[in-house]
Amino acid sequence: MTKLEERIAHLQATLDDLSDVVTRQANDIDHLTRRVRMLLEREAEREAADGTGFALADRPPPHY
Repeated sequence: MTKLEERIAHLQATLDDLSDVVTRQANDIDHLTRRVRMLLEREAEREAADGTGFALADRPPPHY
């Protein structure tokens, strides 16, 4: 019975660690999503000011 309790305790600790990792990753994803949105808005404003009229996604990559 003691072995089982030890194993459950280790599993609970692992679960807590994984939960912390998932929480940090979710926060990182939220932060990166906001940054990408900001950069896309900034690029759209720059393109509107330049008068190029082409969306960033419509352009081929630079190596073409």
